Amino acid sequence: MSDTASGLLTIAVLVAALAAVHVPLGAWMARVFTDTRHWRVERLVYRLCRVDPSSEQRWTTYAVAVVGFSLVGIVLLFALIALQGVLPLARGASMHLDTALNTAVSFVTNTNWQSYAGESGTSPLVQTLGLTVQNFVSPAVGLAVAVALVRGIARSSGTEIGNFWVDLVRGTVRILLPLALVGAVVLLLGGVIQNLTEPTTVTTVSGGSQVIQGGLVASQEAIKELGTNGGGYFNANSAHPFENPTAWTNLVEIFLILVIPFSLPRTYGILVGDRRQGWTVLGFMAALWGLMVAAVTWAEVNAASGPLGGLEGKEVRFGIWPSALFAASTTGTSTGAVNSMHESYSPLGGGGVLFSMLLGEVSPGGVGSGLYGALLLAILTVFISGLMVGRTPELLGKQVGRREITLTALALLVMPALVLVFTGIGMVAPLVSSQMLASGPHGLTEVMYAYASAANNNGSAFAGFSADTPYTNLTLALCMLLGRFVPVVLVLALAGSLVAQRRRPVNAGTLPTHTPTFAGLFVGVAVIVTGLTFFPALALGPLAEALS
Repeated sequence: MSDTASGLLTIAVLVAALAAVHVPLGAWMARVFTDTRHWRVERLVYRLCRVDPSSEQRWTTYAVAVVGFSLVGIVLLFALIALQGVLPLARGASMHLDTALNTAVSFVTNTNWQSYAGESGTSPLVQTLGLTVQNFVSPAVGLAVAVALVRGIARSSGTEIGNFWVDLVRGTVRILLPLALVGAVVLLLGGVIQNLTEPTTVTTVSGGSQVIQGGLVASQEAIKELGTNGGGYFNANSAHPFENPTAWTNLVEIFLILVIPFSLPRTYGILVGDRRQGWTVLGFMAALWGLMVAAVTWAEVNAASGPLGGLEGKEVRFGIWPSALFAASTTGTSTGAVNSMHESYSPLGGGGVLFSMLLGEVSPGGVGSGLYGALLLAILTVFISGLMVGRTPELLGKQVGRREITLTALALLVMPALVLVFTGIGMVAPLVSSQMLASGPHGLTEVMYAYASAANNNGSAFAGFSADTPYTNLTLALCMLLGRFVPVVLVLALAGSLVAQRRRPVNAGTLPTHTPTFAGLFVGVAVIVTGLTFFPALALGPLAEALS
């Protein structure tokens, strides 16, 4: 079978698998967040944490709970990493304090940027008790925020948008834990390791020596992908054969990355009482994902001539098509996992995965964050459409007034501001430019990719950029914090504004938001806004390199 036929078959199998679970998983998630009963284990958690699960919160209380929970997580994880040398299973692992802070912020914000080598920078205790725990609760936070925004759209004349603690526990216990368990078993059967074997020194084919690490990899690998986290147990991430040994496990990992983000539109449609709205959001996400997969694959297939083609930086056991599919999927979500080195991609291929992040992680985006990012763009599209045709902008009977569009615009502007400001500083600051592997357009792409990854809570990197310095660790951590929590607070404020409105009935002047026309405009707004914002920087980076 030719590479093209094999690649197309892989994509077809992936799409079929995602389509098969879209309805049942989306319906299950809707049921999870509307169920009036609490599971026994959930009641135990509420009792231990002194939470009243029957009470609901205004948006301000919900936001304080989200930010407070996350800040406590950063402090605890930072302490665990800083003290790992005196804790059990240390195995010589250590980090500088600035790297430890960067790592703590990274995993709590669902970014999983790693300025260290996974197998040497963290002990098995930190990997399991610290990083894996955050791999569950950080996507659960994103899921809770998305559901809160949907409640704001769906409810009428209220003040409450749910209970953060209930949403957090349910998202973890009923969605992430069961799916991660199944995913871990499948990966284990596929050859991903799961052990606590002591490091072993072996002799290589060339006569040298190499230390082989073991670890609880399968359990972390499953939630790393499912929760759109991305932090690798090993430095090579999903290119490492212990994390991703075969083409089969590679397909399973891509499926895990995409399955919740692509099912959430169904949840949205059910919760707002109009499943056609869910199909519109799904079409928006799928169109952007398909465009980016096609663009990156085309760029890499046509990247080079010669016997190896565009295989530089890619694993031979995967090849070009699965590597490009993985790259487009991981940068279209907030995952950050890699099975190939993005630094080695062609200028257009590397620019493609960068552009995928700059879209705002909505193709289909991270767990929860992809949905609320898409809904922000939907509100912007409704507002622009209303201006064009002279209608009052409304989304599902909720008017998009001055307060709503202000909150939406501010939330959408946070990421571009962080990326462009810190990239500009980095290109003139010796503390950053000295860490670049390349100069000229490719050097600009390296720096821009790093700050785009941090501000979008993605976590992948152009590996040639040496980011483990105090300045880059601290500025990247700042980008992760602001890129995560400023939009979260603004989204919750938007939910509070929308929930207070009475839902207006549909009339002849209402702009339909479930039609193919609106879906096309929806996609167009996302691409045009991204293009207008970042085209000058992209022209100086990947586009200039491609034309040189």
